[in-house]
Amino acid sequence: MPPESLLLVTLLVTQLVLREEAQRGFAALEDPLAALLDMLDSSRGWRGKGPSLEAWVTRDLKRCLQAQLCPGPARGSPGLKQLQARAVKLLAESPPGLIEPLVSIFQLQDADRSPLLAQVHRLHQEGKFKEAIVLGAKLRLQADLDVEKMCLPLLLQDKADLVERYVDGFPDLQRRLLALMDSWCQPGFDIRVVARRYPQTTLRLERLSPRALGRQVLRLLEQHGLDPDLCPNVITQQRLAALRYLCYKRLVERSVSRESWAEHVQGLVGQDQWLQEQLLQLLTSHDNTALVAQCALDLLLPEERLPASVAAELRQLRIQERTAEAPPEDGKDDHYQLPIPREHLHFLASWEDLARHQEELLQPGQVVGMDLEWRPSFGAGGRPRASLMQVAVEGRVFLLDLPRLSSPAGGQAAQAFFRLVSRLLADPSITKLGYGLAGDLRSLGASCPALAQAEKQLRGSVDLLQVHRQMRAADRPAPGVDGAAGPRGLSLLVQQVLGKPLDKVQQLSNWDRRPLCEGQLVYAAADVYCLLEVYWALCREPARFHLSGDLARSLRRGERAGPGELPPLQKASTSPQQVPAGEDAAPEVPARAFRVVCDSMLQGLARRLRCLGIDVLVLATGEDHRRAAEKRKAIIRLKAQEGFSVGRRARRRTSIQQPPGLDPVAPKEPGSGFVTRAGPPAPEHRSTGGPVREPLGPARSHPTELSVARQEGRVILTSGLPYHKLRAQVGAGRCLSVDCSLKARQQATAVIRHFNVRVTHSDIFSRCQACNCHQYLKVSKDVMKQLVWLSGHPEGPSGTGDEAAQIEDERETGSAPEEAPGGCTYEPSCRWLEEEDLQSRVPATLGDGTRLQLSGVPAGVLRRPGLRHFYCCTGCGKVFWEGSHLGRVAENFREVLEGVPGSREPSRAPSPASSPS
Repeated sequence: MPPESLLLVTLLVTQLVLREEAQRGFAALEDPLAALLDMLDSSRGWRGKGPSLEAWVTRDLKRCLQAQLCPGPARGSPGLKQLQARAVKLLAESPPGLIEPLVSIFQLQDADRSPLLAQVHRLHQEGKFKEAIVLGAKLRLQADLDVEKMCLPLLLQDKADLVERYVDGFPDLQRRLLALMDSWCQPGFDIRVVARRYPQTTLRLERLSPRALGRQVLRLLEQHGLDPDLCPNVITQQRLAALRYLCYKRLVERSVSRESWAEHVQGLVGQDQWLQEQLLQLLTSHDNTALVAQCALDLLLPEERLPASVAAELRQLRIQERTAEAPPEDGKDDHYQLPIPREHLHFLASWEDLARHQEELLQPGQVVGMDLEWRPSFGAGGRPRASLMQVAVEGRVFLLDLPRLSSPAGGQAAQAFFRLVSRLLADPSITKLGYGLAGDLRSLGASCPALAQAEKQLRGSVDLLQVHRQMRAADRPAPGVDGAAGPRGLSLLVQQVLGKPLDKVQQLSNWDRRPLCEGQLVYAAADVYCLLEVYWALCREPARFHLSGDLARSLRRGERAGPGELPPLQKASTSPQQVPAGEDAAPEVPARAFRVVCDSMLQGLARRLRCLGIDVLVLATGEDHRRAAEKRKAIIRLKAQEGFSVGRRARRRTSIQQPPGLDPVAPKEPGSGFVTRAGPPAPEHRSTGGPVREPLGPARSHPTELSVARQEGRVILTSGLPYHKLRAQVGAGRCLSVDCSLKARQQATAVIRHFNVRVTHSDIFSRCQACNCHQYLKVSKDVMKQLVWLSGHPEGPSGTGDEAAQIEDERETGSAPEEAPGGCTYEPSCRWLEEEDLQSRVPATLGDGTRLQLSGVPAGVLRRPGLRHFYCCTGCGKVFWEGSHLGRVAENFREVLEGVPGSREPSRAPSPASSPS
């Protein structure tokens, strides 16, 4: 038997023996409950975070009582009440993992509520808000406690998950909680006023922006099925966001019809005076007077509330009875046109229609395009029901009327429809095409419960969305295609493959209306038939789009890819040899010399780029570009006046708090290997992007994308509307629109290839993912153990009842550091931590005030054989170590790493790491 198995058997046998001895001991006691209280009163070992013998005995006594293996007091007996009074006093000092056993053993849920409530209130008054709400929930005291008092401090600490569990099962408390959160979303509300009531508590107000709160409120509304009228502020803000979106679609993109736009806007605004004012401001902010006047005419806006120029144009429209827009809509020649005759478009609304065309729809071996349409929804309540299902075969398009075909569920039409769709999806000989096919099938299942398993039934499919992602990751942006201003999604794919984008004017129309207008019918048919033409074009010329050579054969392998996995065709080569060489190719730049700035919507991309050693600054959420630029100039002037020194000693003496404009990227979730561990946020976050060689670099004042790009030579990475404003203000090639439909790893690969960035193994984790600092201090395992112990984090898993975390620590124990492909290990060039680097050992703090985040180091890692060193970030204090994550990152980016088989070119000598001398 292997030594590991023998050890496991020994532990199991020992545990069984201990349990048998404990059971005999409990049975021999006259009053086991009183004996347990005596033991807990006389000892303090169980009050800490670590495991203890007292905690084990308590949990085992609970097991024995539940199995009736030892005597227990009768419910409601006088003796039990006395024991309950003693147990209540112990609850205030109990760790979370011990509360539930004590409640169960002493039946505290049935005890007198007055002392229980007093204990909860005492914990709250002492600032132990988490302990108070956990105890209140365990004792089911929610109905007797003030929900605002209990939940408010935890919301300010970004512990919404605890709050949600606290109100779970109490609809009245859920409504009151949502009303509280909604009140924080009203215009002009300052959350800092509420925070002043808790001056001694560490709060996380940056997580409580109106947008973030609004998302939480909408999620809880849908989750609990509550009335949206409970949250008028959030609903109003949601409608305002929808108005902005619709005005952009109509006034900038011109991609929605007049009728659809007016219908949606009128439904959103209604009689709300505030929204009407906001709508007028949105309209009058655009300089196309003729188009704004046309919108005012469509909405029947009063002339006296419009600017003079718009009002004059509106009068002309009324007098001349003009029906065309100014300027007119784009002509048909600019968009993809349905290549089949109108008579080959069939609208199916009955079982007779289905029976008539069933043979054409289920022809074995053919290729079928599939799509869905539904009425747009801009309010709370989740995704609306699908209204139309489009199915295209060669030369024909079938539009299936879902409301009529799916109801009543037991009707003849519904049964015929369900059978036809099930047979179509399950036939592996029929290739089903879609763009985001899995999402469409989930929507179909939500709209038609009989097809709830549609996604699982699918066989023989190709999702062109995944194909499109691989095309964009493998190639630079197509010539003449502006990824930010031009078409997106399927329309972009159609333009790249067939030469013209889709006309999306009818996309936001009312698909529940019957009969559908001619424009809707043609749009729906073109939206699905283009899938066939794209597929055929990709099969004819796969190399042109950087896909596998035998494309047609690989597409017909029959089984759909699993979650997050690309179909066979997408496994095609994406090696950087496909990046154009010659005059158009960007000059090669080393990863550590490449510097970028991006907005908060691209934090995933920022984290991946920092993994590869690239200097990335992240702009904070919602920061105004102009005000931030003014702030930065003021700080620069102040530093110049004070003669700010950048020397090592000056840095150690001076601690400059970073303004809230620079938002550090959240670290990767805890896992094995070289990865930022969970821990409290650092008091300071520095960006040490330049070639600073001092071991402890200065904090960087708040940047903006434009100011940093100009002053520090950074490339701007952004998406959406900011791209239009920024690209005209920086030099050519200094601003890139990132495709947000790609995953972060694919985005990072595309950026590296676009700018021809040279990444080597030595670049991996040469920069901190959390704060962007590129300077570490090496710490031996023995010193790390001492620091952890001194900081009050003893070896051993925390005794919080989180058994999964303890098991994970034990699983890691004994595993040696793993190597990346090619035998690469993590050996950054940095100096050892010395005594003079520490301002204090308890808690472990560097000379500039940066506190080492030792609580994130699991005990299993400290006991791991073969692990010799730890690395501490001098910017934020996070602790790293070598492990399997290094290998995973190297494997994920092997196609852009130098020196890996199958990468872009043969291995070169790695560039030396920056040495903090």
